[in-house]
Amino acid sequence: MSTKELVDLCAEELHWKRTTTYSILKKLCEKGFFKMENSVVTVLVSKEEYIALQSEKFVEEIFRGSLPALVLSFGSRKKLSKAEIDQLQAIIDGMKEG
Repeated sequence: MSTKELVDLCAEELHWKRTTTYSILKKLCEKGFFKMENSVVTVLVSKEEYIALQSEKFVEEIFRGSLPALVLSFGSRKKLSKAEIDQLQAIIDGMKEG
């Protein structure tokens, strides 16, 4: 997408000024999420990769990297259904095999 298209889209959807869009884009390029070259913006990280990175960061910051601590915390406030428990077990079993 061209930088002009991105600026127009951000103005319409987010009500950002051109300078705000360029500032955010610059930071995202520095972090390796996007590349801007010859007025063209290219995505370097897929949505799935981004979600995985954010999830890992959340678990690391809040639960000191402990996924079991996350599950215990969540499960202590909300009763998991049998279907949810079965899904989690299937994921764990798949990780053991792979």
